[in-house]
Order: sequence, then C-alpha cells, then structure tokens
Amino acid sequence: MKFQVPQFIEVEDKIFGPLTLKQFIYLAGAGGVVFMLWRILPIFIAIIAATPIIALAAALAFYQVNKRPFVRVLEAALKYAMSSRLYIWKHKDINKIKRRQESDKETKKILLRVPKISDSKLKDIAWSLDIKESIYSNEKQRN
Repeated sequence: MKFQVPQFIEVEDKIFGPLTLKQFIYLAGAGGVVFMLWRILPIFIAIIAATPIIALAAALAFYQVNKRPFVRVLEAALKYAMSSRLYIWKHKDINKIKRRQESDKETKKILLRVPKISDSKLKDIAWSLDIKESIYSNEKQRN
C-alpha cells in the first residue's frame, strides 16, 4: 500500500497570485486602512499617516528575521516590553575585586613560566622523538 508523503510542508501555498493568504490579508488590511485615511483626512496628512502603515504591512507580509516571520519578532518584542522584570542591585566590594584580580595575575604569571632550552638540547629531544617514532612505526608494520 503506497502512501503519499507531503512535500514542501514549510512553504505556504500561493493563493492570490504570488501571495499567500497571510500576505494578502496583511496587504488588503493595510490597503483598506490607507483608503479610509485618504477619504477622511486631507491628502498631505493621509500620506504621512499611511507611510508607517504601509511599511508595517510590507514588513509583516514579506520581511523575515533569521528565517522567522516578522510577526513572531514583533510578538516577542511586545511580550518582552510588557513583561515585568526584576532588577537587583548588589554592591560589589572593590577591595575584593582588586584582590581577586591580583591573585589571577599571579597565577597567570606562574602558569606562563616555561623553562628555556638551548638549541642543542632541543635538537637532542627532537632526535630522540624521531627515533622513538620510527621504532614504533616499524613495530606496527610487522604486525
């Protein structure tokens, strides 16, 4: 028994030409509001009032932030603005902070000390590592 698996479930269907139903509703709503403003207000004031409405409708219909619709971003912004936040101020003791910074500097100095090796000693160590490496590679080849 064969079942038909839906394809492209993340893409909304285009209903009104190149527009989805949501896009059409946003643009038609903005068009209606702009038309009412144009009929009620003088033309200059209507243009000034219609500009942000058209921009908001276009953003709601077409703009995406991080591949998420602008409606979700607007919803999150409003939720954040309306939610209560608790701010707690804690007085920090400056002396403790200075002592902690000084101790951090001392530990960094201790950790950064590296013994100096002469060139001949460095060559000896490199040679011994090469010898050990070649011995171990020969044992692997024999197995």
